[in-house]
Amino acid sequence: MAWLAKSFNSSLGKKLLMAITGLFLISFLIVHCGLNATIFLNDGGVAFNEGAEFMAHNPIIRTMEIVLFGGLLLHIFDGLRLWLDNKKKRPVAYAVVDGAANSKWYSRSMGLLGTLLLLFLIMHLKHFWYFSRLTNDLTESHTLYNEMQVVFQSPIVVIVYVLGCISLGYHLLHGFQSAFQTMGWNHPKYTPTIKAIGAIYSIVIAALFAAMPVAFYFNLIQ
Repeated sequence: MAWLAKSFNSSLGKKLLMAITGLFLISFLIVHCGLNATIFLNDGGVAFNEGAEFMAHNPIIRTMEIVLFGGLLLHIFDGLRLWLDNKKKRPVAYAVVDGAANSKWYSRSMGLLGTLLLLFLIMHLKHFWYFSRLTNDLTESHTLYNEMQVVFQSPIVVIVYVLGCISLGYHLLHGFQSAFQTMGWNHPKYTPTIKAIGAIYSIVIAALFAAMPVAFYFNLIQ
């Protein structure tokens, strides 16, 4: 296994690990967003609570939850390593940098966006994962859907969630395409399509997640 550790400690290996864990998390977001979007059925949270109940007690899902946390921690750890490597390569910033000439601002700000996302994720886990997994507050009379109604009555929380979702959108906008490029899945014929799919995916995922706290706060769903 030493050769595997050595491979993932190389510059290319670090980028490859970032791409693999990133694509895994991108896949998870589709499932997570799909389940959460059932609140827009406006059925009083019936479909959402049924889905949440299934996810909480299905042994396969619970096992994948452990894998998910492992992938997330690897992604964070690897992102930190890459950020430190870049700092070491350029200890002194250039006097004049025309970053816009070569890349988008969010491509150059993945470290900042990742940090904002981590802070947002900690708040999100505290509000819902901790509540549903590690407390005895989840009951038939106070479901996870009810907890969302309570949490999103705070305008401060809603604003933080919306800002977190915006950060997520920009993070995905760069990460989606970058992961495919790192994996070698790029071609002049297909890359424009990959970019378009990545942009649509990033906007839809971020917009849906951001719409949820807003909808609860303004009582657009019951």
